Amino acid sequence: MKIKWVVPAVLLALTIGLVLLNPISIRVPDFFASETSGETVNVDQYPSSTIEIVVPSGAGGDTDLAARVTSKYLSEELGTNMVVSNIAGAGGTLGARDVLEGDPDGHKVLFFHNTLIINELFQLSNFGFEDYKIAAIALMDYGDSFIINADSRFDSVNDFIEEARERPGEVSVGTEVGAYTHLQLLAFEEATNTSYQIVDVGSASDKIIALMGNQVDMIPIVHGVINDYVESGHFRNMGTLSNEDPDTFEGQPSLVHSGIDLGFEKFFYFAFPPDTPDEIVDQFAASVEAVVQNDTYQEEIGQYFVTPTYMDREAATVYMKETKEHYQAIVDKLEDQAN
Repeated sequence: MKIKWVVPAVLLALTIGLVLLNPISIRVPDFFASETSGETVNVDQYPSSTIEIVVPSGAGGDTDLAARVTSKYLSEELGTNMVVSNIAGAGGTLGARDVLEGDPDGHKVLFFHNTLIINELFQLSNFGFEDYKIAAIALMDYGDSFIINADSRFDSVNDFIEEARERPGEVSVGTEVGAYTHLQLLAFEEATNTSYQIVDVGSASDKIIALMGNQVDMIPIVHGVINDYVESGHFRNMGTLSNEDPDTFEGQPSLVHSGIDLGFEKFFYFAFPPDTPDEIVDQFAASVEAVVQNDTYQEEIGQYFVTPTYMDREAATVYMKETKEHYQAIVDKLEDQAN
């Protein structure tokens, strides 16, 4: 079988364009930097310098692309420059900790998603979203999907499940162990009474390479990242995982329609170090709300199959607590089965 190593032109062009507008900054976090007391920050002059958006994952993935598009519009709203820094490693805990222990002056902000919760539940980190000042949720992604090669031997998710039951631990799936998609796979195993060979291949771009090279049979990934591969005939979507059925994914199969109810949906949020003054967090959140309501932004970000959705600090915190409880129930159930 001859594998074509093709990166769809549309995704490549969009990625290059975003990087040119907002250059990639990859750096090693300094956990020993001096701290600034929130009381010394002049909130009336905020922002007074460039704002750093820390993305705890590599460049080119869905989190990075969403951060770059959103920060472009936030820069206009706040009247200052923004730079996106990719601090990958340890399932996102390196970048998340960099913000948690950063100066609370409003010029360093975390842009992340569900994985922060999962890292804590898997005991990969000793901190969680409650340790930050959450500013807002800006985006929802209902496109978490199970993706296979177009020429895969599986015609549907039911075929995938059937073979996994016949060959326990042999059908391979590529994920980032300890991250968001890892929990999806564990929940899928529990819901379908199956067992898979879980391969730790890395982040989104690593998973795509692994699938194209036939190193794994399936990858869990958001549809927006691989839509061009689906449209070009390289990949197929076995089904989305969300209980929601937005028009965005019309024509794509749903696991719910196959009787598999996992209820996973991804959210992207902004968070500050805990001692950041409320006035700064509120000002930033108001700018996020303005961006989310911007028609031009909605059209541009929609290219990545995400849904602009604003939740203020209170609503976002409630939503994240409910999500954590849902994930905790899954983890507890899996631990009970293991014992």
